[in-house]
Parts: sequence; structure tokens; C-alpha cells
Amino acid sequence: MKTNKNYEIDMSSGPILGKILRFSVPLVFSSVLQLLFNAADVVVVGRFAGNNSLAAVGSTTSLINLLTNLFIGLSIGSNVVAATYYGANKQRHLNQTVHTSVLISFISGIILSLGGFFFSRKILELMQSPPEVLPLATLYLKIYFLGMPATMVYNFGSALLRAKGDTQRPLYFLLFAGIINVALNLFFVISFKMDVAGVALATVISQFISAVLVLMCLFREQGGFRLYIGRLKINREIFFKILRIGLPAGFQGIVFSLSNVVIQSSVNSFGPTVIAGNSAASNLEGFVYVSMNAFHQAAITATSQTMGAGKKNRLNSVVITSQLCVLGVGLMLGWAMVLFGPWLLQIYSPSQDVINAGLDRVRIIGPTYALCGMMDVMVGILRGIGYSLLPMVVSLVGACGLRLLWIATVFQIERFHTITFLYVSYPVSWFLTFMAHVVSFLWARKKLFR
Repeated sequence: MKTNKNYEIDMSSGPILGKILRFSVPLVFSSVLQLLFNAADVVVVGRFAGNNSLAAVGSTTSLINLLTNLFIGLSIGSNVVAATYYGANKQRHLNQTVHTSVLISFISGIILSLGGFFFSRKILELMQSPPEVLPLATLYLKIYFLGMPATMVYNFGSALLRAKGDTQRPLYFLLFAGIINVALNLFFVISFKMDVAGVALATVISQFISAVLVLMCLFREQGGFRLYIGRLKINREIFFKILRIGLPAGFQGIVFSLSNVVIQSSVNSFGPTVIAGNSAASNLEGFVYVSMNAFHQAAITATSQTMGAGKKNRLNSVVITSQLCVLGVGLMLGWAMVLFGPWLLQIYSPSQDVINAGLDRVRIIGPTYALCGMMDVMVGILRGIGYSLLPMVVSLVGACGLRLLWIATVFQIERFHTITFLYVSYPVSWFLTFMAHVVSFLWARKKLFR
């Protein structure tokens, strides 16, 4: 009988650095490919449909995150619960987690499809989207959200595979789906002149492909990770464990996105050129973020497996190694974004005004982006230990609350009412929140070792 041991990584024993890198590197490539779904949309419309279409697609990112983050948080809960049972070798509980998680993903996707389809325009209006951008952004979102069931299935399925250290096969799935997405983008927009509708449809098709592939993978698994259609059922005990970890994570994501929506609304007040430049820069820095976020995911899985195996003394090694990795990647890629920003932004738009507007954001975010990665790794460690409410509260107060306070106070002062001072709210909030998470970890660790 064929097993999938070659895809598994036992992160609860042996040297930790190599295992974190083996886990994170495929995840970086997977995340970059997933981000390319949206990047391909932005590049194609920016090049072949104009600045209004670019602004329409780019300005929807914060809204998409707002509507999806609750359920993405639940997938984090699935990852932690599954990794803990995997580390403890509790196969029956692990299998119940798989079936509960997959069914949750279907239900989540349907809820998001209905909500996104019917309420997109109203929310975009509340975000002060300019009249020339609003119809295109609404059309893009309505089509995009039709693919949410597939998106949720892929995210939950990938979270389950990550629980045992398997980040390789999701990479292969996204590579195939990503190639299809780019080809369809060019086909629909250039050949059929479908504008934003074309790129949205291409994304939906590619999302369904990646979802089918991850389900086929789970159908062929052995042991506790194997999925059977006939066993799809929500186990009440597992469900509440997922909620205990996932709801605070999801709620934190929602409030983070809400603060970003408020910032996007402030950006919108500067007009279509700044919106387009901000969209291009945000898309560019997204590649840095997902590279750092891979170490956040590695920290969650390593900590959860370690706690499941009862090896608390290994915790310090996980923390130090994860932080050094994310610091190195964040500094290297953040500064690369600054140095090569003028050329990279040309990929998104040929307009020099849009490029200059994008550079205003890149020069603030790039040098300080490592702080965001370090903050997220601490959140991952705390969730892996079993604390989900604590990092949520700290993040909401430290990051979201401070950004909203910044917009309500500093940004309202006439001399500081510039796009630059709006962007400065990010690094300030990252630093203060990271320090608060460190204090929280030291408290949690002391309590753990009593």
C-alpha cells in the first residue's frame, strides 16, 4: 500500500531549522502562485484595459479580505487541531477533523458567495469608491465571489495538508491552476475584450481547478487524513475546538481588514491615480508578505505538533528559528522592493504618475515590512500553544486600534493630511504590536512551564 510519508514533516523532533525551511520554501512558492491569481488580474487590466479598470480590481482587495477572513481564520483552527492530533498520533480524532473541516469549507464558500454577490456594491459605496470605478469594481466582485466555494475548499484542504508538514502538493496544484489563470486572463481580456469580467472569470475557473486537485489528494490519502464523501459530518467536539482557535483568528482578520478598508477609503479620497498606484504597490508588497507569512504558518504547525507530542522544551528553538528566518526574508525582500520598485511598478502600469504614487507607499512599507512578519510569527506561536483569544485582543488593540486612532487624529491635522503620513500608520502599529506579543508570549510560556 502506497503511503505519503515523503510529503510529511515531523516538526516535533530533530533539528528545527531544516524542517522549517523544508516546510516554508514550498509554501512561499504556493503563496506567490496564489497571489499571482490577483496579480495577473491587475497586470492584464492595467496594460490592456486602462487605469480605471486597474483601480477597480486593485481597490477590491481589502473588501475581499474583509469578507473572507473569518472563514480563513477557521481554516487556521483546522490546521492547529489537525496538527495537534497528528503530533499525538490520534488517528480517529484526526480523521474526524478532516471531515468536519471539509464540510465547514463547503458551507463557508456558499455563505461568502451569497454575501459577496448581493452586498458588494453597497459596501464599495460605503468605501467611497469613485463613480468611474464603482461599476467595474462591482462587476469584478460579483463574478469573483461565485468562486468562493472552491476557494474555501482549497484553503481548508491545504491547511489540513500543512498539519502534517505537506506544503509540496499544494504548490503543484497552484502551479497548474496558476498557468491556466494567466492564459485565460490574456484570452478573455485581449481576444474577447471582457475587461474586469474576463479576469474575474479566469480567477474563478482556476480556483475550481485547485479545489478539485486538493480534494483528489485527500481522497487518496492514507490513515487519518483520508477523506470519504460518505463520512462528511460535523463532529461537535472537533467543531468547537476549531472554533475556539479559528474564530478569534478570523475575527482578528476581519478587524484588520476593516482597518484596511478604512485606510483604503482614505486612499480613495486622493483620486484614481493614487488608488491605482496604491493598488499596484499593495500587490507588489503582497509577494513579500506571503513569503514572510510562510514562516507564520511554519510556526503554527511546528508549535502545534510539538505541543501535541508533549515536547514543551522545544518551544524556544521554534520561536528563535522562526523569528530569525522571517527577519532575514523580510529585510531582504523589503529592501529589494524599494531598490527595484521603479521598474517593478512598470509591470502594473505604464503611467509615470501611477508609478510615482506607488513609490510613495513602497518607500514607507518596504524597509519596515520585516516587523509585520515578526509580529505574525509571534501570533502563530501563541495560537500553536493554544492561545487564540490573547493574540487577537493584542492585535486588535495594538494594530487595528492604533491605525484607526492615527486616521482619526494625526491624519486629520492639515499638515499631516498626506498619503505619506497615512502609510506611516503601518510600521508604527507593527512595531508596537510585535512588542506586545513578545510580552504575551513570555507570560504564556511562564504559565506553560509551571
